[in-house]
Amino acid sequence: MHLDVQDLRNFYYRSTLGRAAQAAVRGRLLKIWPEAKGQTVAGFGFAVPLLRPYLADARRVIGLMPGPQGVMPWPAGMANVSVLTEETIWPIETGHIDKLVVMHGLETSERPSQLLEECWRVLGPGGKAIFVVPNRAGLWSRSDKTPFGFGRPYTLGQLETQLRTHQFLPENHCSALYQPPSFRRFWLKSGALIERTGTRLPTILAGGVFMVEVSKRVHPPRGNAIKDTARRPLKALDGMLKPA
Repeated sequence: MHLDVQDLRNFYYRSTLGRAAQAAVRGRLLKIWPEAKGQTVAGFGFAVPLLRPYLADARRVIGLMPGPQGVMPWPAGMANVSVLTEETIWPIETGHIDKLVVMHGLETSERPSQLLEECWRVLGPGGKAIFVVPNRAGLWSRSDKTPFGFGRPYTLGQLETQLRTHQFLPENHCSALYQPPSFRRFWLKSGALIERTGTRLPTILAGGVFMVEVSKRVHPPRGNAIKDTARRPLKALDGMLKPA
């Protein structure tokens, strides 16, 4: 079940905890993808809070928002690039996207397999995607005070297995949101320090969300190639003297 776009907007843009979560996840994303110059970048679900850094240099940025969630104009103060779309039928040509970010899309989808097939379709050769999902072992998936407390949380193994099943090749993963999902002033003030400390931990179990980077796997043509070659070289007069 998708959350309402008004609730998502209020959390990420009008609450202190939401702005802290936005900064933490976006910071991890920029370490993986520091730029997207000349590329087409898309976000599905409610990924637009992570896409603003790419507006300046990307060839195009698109915010895809599913129908059950609703859509809002984005970015504020600029020409709108967000669009309301059917969850599994996007208004994008096949192989058109270079970078794709999915947040609040996979775990809330009622048709995750079809959604992943659509993600695979729109990615171009060499295209990459990052899926941001709640960590089943984290605190954020256990609290309904944030959007990460809704939908189906994942373990890292479950997410990577599902992505491989749909022809994605996991290449990198990390975690974010180490601070507790609390609106108390102490935790909000300590959030940045906790986040920096969490990124240095040897384990990713404490993070509130997993971020998995994948590439599009394209299988080579199946079947055996047929080689049409002569069994032995023919000399100039062999065709007359010794027909082959």
